[in-house]
Amino acid sequence: MPNPYERTPEKILAPPTGWLNTAKRLGPGFVLSASIVGSGELIATTIFGAQVGFICLWLILFSCLVKVAIQIEFGRFTIYSGKTSMQALDELPGPRFGKASWAVWSWFVTHSLKNLQVGGIIGGVALALSALYDLGDHSNVIWTIAAASLTILVVSRGIYGPIEKWSIIMIGLFTIFTVVSLISLQWTPFAISGNEITSGFGFELPASALILVALGTFSITGVGGDEVLAYNYWLIEKGYASFTGPEPETHSPEWLARAKGWIRVMQLDAALSMVCYTLVTALFYLLGAAILHSQKIVPEGNELITVLSKMYTDSLGPWAEKAFLIGAVVVLFSTLLAALAAWTRLFSDAFGRFGWIDFNDERQRRKSIAILSIIFPIIWSLLYFQIGKPGFMVIIGGALTMIILLIVVFAAIIMRYKWLPQELRPSRAFDLALWLSIVAIVAAGIVSAVKYFVV
Repeated sequence: MPNPYERTPEKILAPPTGWLNTAKRLGPGFVLSASIVGSGELIATTIFGAQVGFICLWLILFSCLVKVAIQIEFGRFTIYSGKTSMQALDELPGPRFGKASWAVWSWFVTHSLKNLQVGGIIGGVALALSALYDLGDHSNVIWTIAAASLTILVVSRGIYGPIEKWSIIMIGLFTIFTVVSLISLQWTPFAISGNEITSGFGFELPASALILVALGTFSITGVGGDEVLAYNYWLIEKGYASFTGPEPETHSPEWLARAKGWIRVMQLDAALSMVCYTLVTALFYLLGAAILHSQKIVPEGNELITVLSKMYTDSLGPWAEKAFLIGAVVVLFSTLLAALAAWTRLFSDAFGRFGWIDFNDERQRRKSIAILSIIFPIIWSLLYFQIGKPGFMVIIGGALTMIILLIVVFAAIIMRYKWLPQELRPSRAFDLALWLSIVAIVAAGIVSAVKYFVV
């Protein structure tokens, strides 16, 4: 599709009817799942489970379920308006600094610090590859450069389709492998009891020393602020906004029908991807709590991947180590692909808000995406070489996500109550879910700050 960020009448397409036709139009949510599974699930969730045991299972599930309403509100906004997430942030009420709003600048500063998080992920890929095939004293360095180079090669082309297909395939294969591992666990000394599962729903929080980890895990599991903002670009590139057509000054019945139809497709896409990443999150948390916490083993440093592999070797046997390492490479690499693809679009759009490029010009946008797709992997690799603690880097990045989540919450409120056309307003049930999401995110920020800085 030529320039999906430009809506023209000839791109209009009626929303699909029937399950099969609708399924063909799904996909943006699964790109998000790819970026979530590698950092939030495989690393952050497992570390959290290893540290606290089963007591915070409720928090893990809650963090996955509660934020999807914010994601849907952003998606609705993009489908009817055709505007990107960064355009939305730029139009929020409040002061402006230069050409851009406070929200865009706040996102820009915070997200720049989150290079740490993806540096940890690229380090995880290198560690897994080194465990599979050790290249000697400089194995991690060589594999980091190789992972960065391959990520650049794929994403610099700036094409949505391959990213979506690769994400879906990789998530599916590793999810199946992890389900088998958890089931097999029940025939080992690490079998999970009903009492342990019940203890996970006592609404307990960990000790103050682990609040930063809890905050990072809550922020990064499920859709975080990064994924909510990135989702809109995948909706646009999948065609949802173009298919709806330009928003007329007076909303005709035909335009409203298309808008509502594509919003329904988006809601299904978001719901199915939520089921996917919630399942994987719960699996990793339970494996970490059952196997690693019981042995008082916490994945950290350059031993991160080999320690994580114990979740599979202790449940399936020694043969599973190689299968896990392959799966870890697959999942973490899918996260690199999805993260780099999203970051290049988000930052390019922010540059447009600053007046540095014209994001709506396809040539300038593609050039910016191509350049950033080279720069970011280099930054991530250098950060990993400097710090060398991928688990710690991911957790810190997760904690920073809370700041972005708070900006996203404010934007969602404005979208719902100031910008949304009357004819597209959702049901009371959705509004209840939206406010539950808002309250949960704000409360998480307040409780975490109080316990971490005061207690």
